[in-house]
Amino acid sequence: MAHVPTVVGVSGSPTHPSRTTVLVDEVARSFAEAIGGTHRTIELAPLLGQLGAGPFRSHLGPEVVEALEAVEAADVIVVGSPAYRATYTGLFKLFFDHIGQYALIDKPIVLTATGGSDRHALLVEHQMRPLFGFFQSLTLPLGIYAAESDFADYAITSEDLRGRIDTAVNRTIPLVRAHIDPESRYANAEFARPDAF
Repeated sequence: MAHVPTVVGVSGSPTHPSRTTVLVDEVARSFAEAIGGTHRTIELAPLLGQLGAGPFRSHLGPEVVEALEAVEAADVIVVGSPAYRATYTGLFKLFFDHIGQYALIDKPIVLTATGGSDRHALLVEHQMRPLFGFFQSLTLPLGIYAAESDFADYAITSEDLRGRIDTAVNRTIPLVRAHIDPESRYANAEFARPDAF
């Protein structure tokens, strides 16, 4: 039976409802549809109490451990955080502090973030990308940032934002497919074949 790719989203927002969760879930769904996979979104807000139970993974509750294992086993991960003090939330960092140091090597990671205005847009590049560089992950080239004005009643209303999501998906799907199924690496990229030059 063919492997069904899994896309797991992680929302580092400490609140519910959350524009960050809406964005992460929409991006995860878009990637899952494009690669014929399934998706789920993990909200960290309900896990805060368990995440603070102790400094080691063995101290954490079963719901947190299950969430950590789901992220480590995913084929594609979509991460997102609201901008807090010019960086991602402490809740977001605390969760990834418990991820195995070598569990995300070469794993495709889609970076997303939200903020009150476009002034926080560099959060994706200056804060989030280095974190996943530590994990030696394959952070996809196009991050997705959304401002408060892109939403209404916790729903995406901006066609520009939807366009950026579509662009990010379309331009990175070949990379994701190549990672999930290395045998198809050159299936849609004849120009990239070594014998094409």
